[in-house]
Amino acid sequence: MPLDRRLFLLAASAALAGCTARRGPQPQAIAPVNAQFASMYAAIDTEPFPVPAIDVSQIDPRFLRQEVAFQTREQPGTIVVDPNERHAYLVMEGGRALRYGVGVGREEGFNFRGDATIARKAVWPRWTPTIDMIRREPDRYGPYAGGLPGGPTNPLGPRALYLYSGGKDTLYRLHGTTEPHTIGTMVSSGCVRFMNQDIIDLYNRVPVGTKVVVLPAAAAAVS
Repeated sequence: MPLDRRLFLLAASAALAGCTARRGPQPQAIAPVNAQFASMYAAIDTEPFPVPAIDVSQIDPRFLRQEVAFQTREQPGTIVVDPNERHAYLVMEGGRALRYGVGVGREEGFNFRGDATIARKAVWPRWTPTIDMIRREPDRYGPYAGGLPGGPTNPLGPRALYLYSGGKDTLYRLHGTTEPHTIGTMVSSGCVRFMNQDIIDLYNRVPVGTKVVVLPAAAAAVS
C-alpha cells in the first residue's frame, strides 16, 4: 500500500551513535485499550530472538501506532519526527500519515535536527558507544567499546535505520528499545526510539533512500 516520505530534524553532534537508555519514569496504568492494539503489540516469535509482547495498558494511547490526519508539504513516504509531540509520522497520500509514538533525546546538544536520508537498515543491529560517550562515562560505556552484538539486551532493539546527511553518518538512528515504558518521554542519548513492534513495522515499510525530517525540538508543530 502506498505510503509517504516525511520530515526528519534534530542536530547531531558528537554523542549520538550510542542511543542508550537512561533511567526514565516507571510505567503507570492507563485506561484499557482495544483488542486491535493488543494484537498489534503481541509477542513476535518469528525473529532470531524473541520480541516480547507490550502491555498496552501501560502505554498512553496517544503513543500507539495509528493512522491519523496529517498536513505537510513533504511527499508520501517521508518520515517526519516531531520531538515536541514525541511522534514520528510516515506520510501517506491524501493528508494522512501513520503515526508512531517515540522517545527522544533528553539533552539538546545530543539531538539532530534537519533533513537526512536512511542510508542503511539493519536487523538486530550491533551497538557501539561513541568515543565521546566513553569519554564522558568510562565506567558505563568503556566495557562496550568493542561493540555489543544484536540481541534481546541490545539497546537498539530488533531494527535500526541509520541517518546520513550530506553523505556522512549523523550518528542518529531510528531504533527499537528494551524500555517500552519510556516511549513518549525525553530519556535517550539523542536517537529516536520506537517500541520494538513499531520499528519492525516501519522497517518493513520504508526503503534505503527514504527522506527523514526531524523538526526542531523547541518549535515543532503538527496541524
